[in-house]
Amino acid sequence: MSDSSQPLTLAAVGCGSRARTYSRIAMSMEGRYSVVAGADPIPDRVEALREISQNPDFRSFDSANALLEQERMADVLIIGTQDNYHYEPAKKALELGYHLLLEKPAAQTLEETMELARLAEKYDRKILLCFVLRYTPFYSKVNEILRSGRLGEVISMHATEGVDAWHQSHSFVRGHWGKSSESTPMIVAKCSHDTDYIAWLMQSRCKSVSSYGRLSYFTPENAPEGATARCTSGCPHAAPQGGSCMYDTHQYLGKHSRWLDMVYPNPNERPDEEVLAWLDHSPWGRCAWKCDNDVVDHQVVNMDFENGATASLTMTAFDFGRSIEIYGTKATLRGGDAHKQLSGSHFSIRDHDSGEIEMISLAEMDDNGYQGHGGGDYGLVDSMDAVFRGDGRESSTISCSVEGHIIGFAAEQSRLAGGEPVTLADLRS
Repeated sequence: MSDSSQPLTLAAVGCGSRARTYSRIAMSMEGRYSVVAGADPIPDRVEALREISQNPDFRSFDSANALLEQERMADVLIIGTQDNYHYEPAKKALELGYHLLLEKPAAQTLEETMELARLAEKYDRKILLCFVLRYTPFYSKVNEILRSGRLGEVISMHATEGVDAWHQSHSFVRGHWGKSSESTPMIVAKCSHDTDYIAWLMQSRCKSVSSYGRLSYFTPENAPEGATARCTSGCPHAAPQGGSCMYDTHQYLGKHSRWLDMVYPNPNERPDEEVLAWLDHSPWGRCAWKCDNDVVDHQVVNMDFENGATASLTMTAFDFGRSIEIYGTKATLRGGDAHKQLSGSHFSIRDHDSGEIEMISLAEMDDNGYQGHGGGDYGLVDSMDAVFRGDGRESSTISCSVEGHIIGFAAEQSRLAGGEPVTLADLRS
């Protein structure tokens, strides 16, 4: 570990949008971090990270294996590869002595996740999972209110994640997480944030889980009449033919252009004609109803906790943003994206005795790159150097945050069994 007077050094395997986001934020914190290396099979992504690093000695590699064949070259390794390639590079990096900033979910299976936790303990290394919601002003304030006792004893909790219809089509239909065999279950890949913060706020272990969900809408039988296999193949519902399909991939050149940052090979240069040629053969050019996807587009999870409280989580493709309701013996808290849209405030607290409702608003974040995940991306990086040097709050280290993974994998086990309850003690052993 570099001396505390020196910048914490970072390297990355998988130089996609998440690794670049964390690195960009790190480099904005003058003198605290230095990005020294990156590995990715797509050279333009490594070059983009090099530019972010502003480091003339930056080292480039064409694969995670190539970087991990070298002696340890940084204090921390950012693992931003796809879900099905977290475990192997994480395991090797721990053996080499790296601390890890590991994108969620930690691994593709619960067994691999628990093994990484054991390896971190064995090698006396820390794995900081990217559960960025814990670091947002919103959820930090909710946690503060709960700990103050203002709501009384928590009896139950309900959370909703509206993935958003376009996001669902981009990531979980056309994209990397559309096939369960190649990734983690939807409830883990997308909602491990939510199962994590529920367990964190509840401050109790979950006893059992039941879950239902399925793929209902993004299927061939729901395709518009006459739809072609690709939006760019003269589909009558696409914009060039006068169509107005909400999933038309030509929108990557318009209102949904930011999503290209996450998947287009060259993040710094993307002329329209080259993007259209890429859409002709890439997964993101396919009709949203004619893909090989099999992950759910809606799922509900019911949780029973050791402290006697219960919680539920609804994941749906057909809403936008997160919301939470916490029912306490003294008061009820409601908040989130929908609450803010309707009331203008981030959340409200209704006192059961007086009936009074307090509307609470948080300071708006600036637009200097710090809004990602509600400010959580910035908050995570802002705390990272202290955590790895042993004098910071270890909120989302793997030893403190594995519970959300256990809940998520248990939920998928229950869903596949038709909603049969799963006892989590059986999974912890």
